[in-house]
Amino acid sequence: MVGGDLGGLFQQAQKMQKELKAVQEDLKQRTVSGESGSGLVKVYASGAQEVMKIEIDPSAVDPEDTEMLEDLVLVAVQQALEKAKELADSETSRVTGGMNLPGMM
Repeated sequence: MVGGDLGGLFQQAQKMQKELKAVQEDLKQRTVSGESGSGLVKVYASGAQEVMKIEIDPSAVDPEDTEMLEDLVLVAVQQALEKAKELADSETSRVTGGMNLPGMM
């Protein structure tokens, strides 16, 4: 490989790294949601896959059946995090051109 080609490759890698950092910052500001029980439980997560807020409709709270509420919360959290992962994967592949680069996200 010629030195000039290596330099160009290095510059492209630096540019991609800078763009990925910008994507990561953007993902922290974006929000996705998951819900269960026809909206009785809603979970909001950042594109960085951090749960930000949980809303529970009072009608979902039954002291005699806390297991149902636990299941509803779990499903909504899983859904929100899956959407956050899909968003992150989509935005990252936009920058990387679909290359699977370990350690980038």
